[in-house]
Amino acid sequence: MQTRIGLINGVLSELRVSGLTLEGLESEKKGSQLFVPIGGGSYVKAKLETTETVVVGIGADVAVERTLKEAKVELEARIAELEKSRDMLRQQYNQVVGKMQVNRAKMEEVSAKLREGELSGVRQAKKGT
Repeated sequence: MQTRIGLINGVLSELRVSGLTLEGLESEKKGSQLFVPIGGGSYVKAKLETTETVVVGIGADVAVERTLKEAKVELEARIAELEKSRDMLRQQYNQVVGKMQVNRAKMEEVSAKLREGELSGVRQAKKGT
């Protein structure tokens, strides 16, 4: 569950950066010079052809062209959905941890009673012959 929460947080960070980039594009004009990230902290120079449309990934290596406004709306919806999923996972994780702590306390109590010989009906193990 922690791994899944971490993955969701990573995707959320990436989507938020995309949102900031889309907002930044709104103020740019055709022909503006941009630095486009290509990974590993490296960039290429590019000229902005249009701010009317952007290409948006929709999953399974499929991308579609959307207006800037549509792209922002889709991005916000995806962020909201992922935040909801993350919150549900966190809640489930906290429930599991809580149950584990209760069970651990019970096990420690039973273990202490066994060491003290307080539990009736429990036989001592025979020592090896």
